[in-house]
Amino acid sequence: MKTRRLGRNGPEVSALGLGCMGMSEFYGPGDEAESIATIHRALELGVTLLDTADMYGVGRNEELVGRAIRDRRDRVFLATKFGNVRGADGSFQGISGRPDYVRSACEASLRRLGVEVIDLYYQHRVDPTVPIEETVGAMAELVREGKVRHLGLSEAAPQTIRRAHATHPITALQTEYSLWSRDPEAEILPTVRELGIGFVPYSPLGRGFLTGQYKRPEDLPADDFRRSNPRFQGENFQRNLDLVAQIEAMARDKGCVPAQLALAWVLARGEDIVPIPGTKRRKYLEQNLGALDVTLTSDELKRIDEVLPPGAAAGTRYAAQSMAALNR
Repeated sequence: MKTRRLGRNGPEVSALGLGCMGMSEFYGPGDEAESIATIHRALELGVTLLDTADMYGVGRNEELVGRAIRDRRDRVFLATKFGNVRGADGSFQGISGRPDYVRSACEASLRRLGVEVIDLYYQHRVDPTVPIEETVGAMAELVREGKVRHLGLSEAAPQTIRRAHATHPITALQTEYSLWSRDPEAEILPTVRELGIGFVPYSPLGRGFLTGQYKRPEDLPADDFRRSNPRFQGENFQRNLDLVAQIEAMARDKGCVPAQLALAWVLARGEDIVPIPGTKRRKYLEQNLGALDVTLTSDELKRIDEVLPPGAAAGTRYAAQSMAALNR
């Protein structure tokens, strides 16, 4: 397994991680046995970075990951997140970065995961009502107490990242980044690179759209959250499908599948980038890892830039309410 360092002075992890969210919620029904088998296969193949969050499945995803790694904790670099508050019934209750909440959320995650320490603890979304210095200060206390090793932020604005990093070193920033979500290139990537912070793209396959698997909205499960995502709706779906057709053509020329081309492109954006494609099936895990053997030439990268420049995708990344919580 190829490895990369998270940030200038951070830990070394597998060049591709595994996002575990879809195993418990959002992308249709799950299969716990296959999900655990997928995590075990990832570890067998050298993947070390596993990514979860307390909100995924309202805690169930952390419990699943905890069960999967119980007898192999030493092979895992474990990342989880706090900040998106949900009720027991799954209702979304807002965002919290209050110091007392940071502590209680961390202790709850440690219990669900069945571990003594979290390797990378992210603030999932920035709470605009609490100064970032207070939130990160509370996170730093968890580091001093040995409950957390490294700190991260997700979907934070450049100035917030700077203020957070001045409070306590930030190891990684997690933000959506892919061929159809290139917004971080303008300000986010230059900021984290200046500060020596690692960059962890989530949804590097455009929530599965860039794989070419979905040809119409009806291909998604009835309870799949992507059905309410603007990029998967109406005219946007067809416009984005036209872009994917070009990715498929380039992948055929390259002798790989579209998912591998899309991941190879993200990996080619810099050695400081560690994507975390999510899957709940061993088949797609192994396919995704094949991207590590796909090397794109300068001409191929230029062609991809021509086909999918920044802003090419039709529709926003999320519905309006969720968009409001980004880049704060």
